[in-house]
Amino acid sequence: MEDTAGTGGNGDLNANLRWRSTGDPQLDKAVQQWLDWDRGLHAYLCRCFADLSSRGVVVGYDTRGQEESGCSSQRLAKLTAAVMLSRDVPVHLFSSFVPTPYVPYAVKRLGAASGVMITASHNPKEDNGYKVYWCSGAQIASPHDKEVLRCIEEQLEPWSASCWDEELVDRSSLRTDPLTQINSCYMEDLTSLCFHRDLNRSCTLKFVHSSFHGVGHDFVQQAFRVFGFAPPVPVPEQKDPDPNFSSVRSPNPEEGESVLELSLLLAERENAQIVLATDPDADRLAVAERSDGFGWKVFSGNELAALLGWWMFFNWKESHPDPADTNSIYMLATTVSSKILQAFARIEGFHFEETLPGFKWIGNRIHELSKTGNRVIFAFEESIGFLCGSIVPEKDGVSAAVVVAEMAAYLQTRKLSLNQQLHNIYRTYGYHVSKTSYVTCNDPPTIQRIFSRIRNFAGDDLYPKACGGIRVVHVRDVTTGYDSSQPDLRAVLPVSRSSQMITFTLQNGVVATLRTSGTEPKIKYYTEFCAAPGESDVSQLEDELRKVTDALLDEFLEPDKNHLIRRSV
Repeated sequence: MEDTAGTGGNGDLNANLRWRSTGDPQLDKAVQQWLDWDRGLHAYLCRCFADLSSRGVVVGYDTRGQEESGCSSQRLAKLTAAVMLSRDVPVHLFSSFVPTPYVPYAVKRLGAASGVMITASHNPKEDNGYKVYWCSGAQIASPHDKEVLRCIEEQLEPWSASCWDEELVDRSSLRTDPLTQINSCYMEDLTSLCFHRDLNRSCTLKFVHSSFHGVGHDFVQQAFRVFGFAPPVPVPEQKDPDPNFSSVRSPNPEEGESVLELSLLLAERENAQIVLATDPDADRLAVAERSDGFGWKVFSGNELAALLGWWMFFNWKESHPDPADTNSIYMLATTVSSKILQAFARIEGFHFEETLPGFKWIGNRIHELSKTGNRVIFAFEESIGFLCGSIVPEKDGVSAAVVVAEMAAYLQTRKLSLNQQLHNIYRTYGYHVSKTSYVTCNDPPTIQRIFSRIRNFAGDDLYPKACGGIRVVHVRDVTTGYDSSQPDLRAVLPVSRSSQMITFTLQNGVVATLRTSGTEPKIKYYTEFCAAPGESDVSQLEDELRKVTDALLDEFLEPDKNHLIRRSV
């Protein structure tokens, strides 16, 4: 479960609480949410794990913090640890900030019952969040998330003051620091993704890396050394932790060129060919490549997935020449992501599956497939979240960064750029032209009205019959469980009533999805045109996709009427 909490709550705290107030009533309420989660989580773990007192819990945190109040990710992590320690549960608390994937990696490596990562990823600086991982290493999903919430309701009686004692982590014998062991093991496991170390050592490409004021700098530097590369050139203004994200308009590298300005300027000065940017908790990766002429090509998440999916299968096939071996390998993607992996699977013979949006669904599916001897060699979500191999069932910007570097180094020996190889992939498997963006809406009732109107667009319980004059052939509404393409009209994907998501398949082959974000006040929209192999008029595909995307926005969301804020580029 990912719960990203801001500090905008109202109301007074329970008078019985005995932890030290920050002096800010709104912030105090946000801290109280952590304490509720910690006690709810503890109660549920006790029910599920008879050996909780020997397995323990992993706790990690990023570099976030509100300087005025002193409320930081580190402090919230200590509060989480203190709750567990006060109930004699061992806690593996990292002594310093770590990438988010280190927590699920540690859960699996140490055999812990659960893991908690305190992070709000790339959200605004005012936010913080709480990610919970199960013993499988995957983020918790139903039914575990609902059960934890039920435990919160049952744990309303305050515990003794000792459970809020942050100093308990410094004196309890049940607290251990897994940082050195986990970092060493992770870097060793990373070698399983390195296919061309000798080539890497002689690589003449130069790389620039930005960690966006977060945790990524040291870990990406180490990963490059493991692969035999010289370390990338860091963006000096952004390599050290800064909870204010002082040098970026948004701490989200998914925003593209507008937030990569310092990275691109440094790359120009250093004559570097590739820019890599990890988000503040280093689970996402953005990539830009110097264009043949002038300027830079910033790859979308879908484009990077095409490259990484091709690369992972290319290297897997090199060591598994028997075609029968493909029967046990899978690639996964969220349903709002590009269908390019599906095109790979159709031609190459491996398995492809879609999940609901969110890497928790991918992580849990990886765990299920592993039980039957199957292996996932690549998975992604379009919001620049990638998992190469199966080191950890979570998106991982550190491993993805060094895998991209090795792929670029290999392609250079074939006199190919990343962008040239992307077009080679599209010529082989079919062009997949996509558009992903969002509008911001800070009024939840407006969002409800928008989706209610769509569900009753052509009358009661009748969805839109066309978009931009093009007939809608199928509608899938995961919120209600409806799918017009199925004989029983029931969606194959699990119903997700807590969020809004409707997908339209149009007569011209365009697939368009509208959905609400789980962590931000946004309505996201995704459109993709999947062409058959050999169809090469890309400009016509892009024009047709643009028309559908504009119509989707104007006809279904009505941005001006609903006072929606369009994405600034």
